Amino acid sequence: MTQPNVVFIMSDQHQGKASGCYGHDFVRTPNIDSLAESGTLFSRAYTSSPICTPARAALATGQYIHRNECWDNGHPYDGRPKSWHHMLREHGVPTTSIGKLHFRSEADDTGFETQIIPMHAVEGVGELRGCIKRPMTKPMTASHVMTDIGPGDSPYIRYDLDIAERSCAWLRSQAAKPDGKPFVGFISFVCPHPPHLAPREFYDIYARIRIPEPKAYAPESPVHPWIALQRNQQNYNDFVTPETWPVLMKSYYGCISYLDQNIGKVLKTLEETGLRNNTFVIYTSDHGENLGARRMWGKCNMYEEASNIPMIISGPGIPPGETNLTPVTLIDVAPTMLDAMNLPGVAEANNLPGISMIELAKTGGNPERVAFTEYYAAGAETAAFMLRRGKFKYIHYVDFEPELFDLDTDPEELANLCSDPAYRNRIQEFEAILRGIVDPEAVNEAAYLSQCRKVAAAGGREAIIARGKYQVSPPPGEPIVWVP
Repeated sequence: MTQPNVVFIMSDQHQGKASGCYGHDFVRTPNIDSLAESGTLFSRAYTSSPICTPARAALATGQYIHRNECWDNGHPYDGRPKSWHHMLREHGVPTTSIGKLHFRSEADDTGFETQIIPMHAVEGVGELRGCIKRPMTKPMTASHVMTDIGPGDSPYIRYDLDIAERSCAWLRSQAAKPDGKPFVGFISFVCPHPPHLAPREFYDIYARIRIPEPKAYAPESPVHPWIALQRNQQNYNDFVTPETWPVLMKSYYGCISYLDQNIGKVLKTLEETGLRNNTFVIYTSDHGENLGARRMWGKCNMYEEASNIPMIISGPGIPPGETNLTPVTLIDVAPTMLDAMNLPGVAEANNLPGISMIELAKTGGNPERVAFTEYYAAGAETAAFMLRRGKFKYIHYVDFEPELFDLDTDPEELANLCSDPAYRNRIQEFEAILRGIVDPEAVNEAAYLSQCRKVAAAGGREAIIARGKYQVSPPPGEPIVWVP
């Protein structure tokens, strides 16, 4: 068999459990489900940071956020440190991207040979309001993403269609090349990221379904103090009513089914061109979506809704129909891509902390491995960190009490075990693991100082606040929409 190809498919804001293959009650994702049937599904997969720009920088570099210093959406990746795209290129394997990247600029050398219709940080800067801390900005006074909902059209829907069509054309061109050299394609869709507008045929799939109220949605539901501060600053729920939240959720699910259709087009093209049997296909998302849980929308925290993501790998030698319990994150993508291209030693030479998911899939994995996630961005009074090992999840907040959950007995994360004396040793063990990876207080301060420098360089907090806020990055050719 010749050297396999790799097609890496990414979405934006796809909640980990919101697919049929992940056990969702009614979300229809036949193409993602088929991919899982043909390969291995990682059920304990997490973002490296639950917000777009840092997550994508971690995926590209294979490095923790506190190493690559892409702290938030105002610190986009600029090609430093080296990405797996650079590493592949250095070994004669060019990589093509199609769709959203959310790096600083197409002009930066980020390692791709070609970027097709890329989406990058707005104006090469990104969202600077999230850099404003001590104090954070005041709550929003308007939110289009919470009110422009239901069946309809959006620039993101049109952009994803363009990404799918160009991806299929690119794959056909690869299949037609006579040299037979392996190729690597990074295909990055934006759905189901808001705006929560779904094409009518996909919204209608869910139109008659009775959507259950989000968990802990009652105003009197208990909330952790760190989360309370974030919820006050990222006050999306202020723009949601009892009549609109079901529509919003149906729109989100409709966008997932639309995404699934576009993924299906890519998979069908691989089959039609005869490439499928010799191609690794990987699917994941940059982070999840709160979808109303705890009266929160968007992402930006460590609960399963926002931090847990789909992660599926299929291809030569990958066991079909398997569920792998190893905790993995986006930093594991870089060593996986290097492994897929048969480049032993490159990950170690570049000091990558992750592990190849191809190796994990073939060996059955390790449920006791530790997954690590970190967050310094919008709405964070201080940094937050998450560790997942086995059935336990530990969330550490700088200057706030931690949280510990047993996800076997409490998958909805409603019973914090940190006040239970029976878990004191477990909490101490997790904190020791955390401090073996990072100094929480030190990197919290390092992130803050870096954010202060960004704010100062942009004219100061008042100038940034006066400019307003854009709530979504526009696709190529679309205008920026600002709100107060």
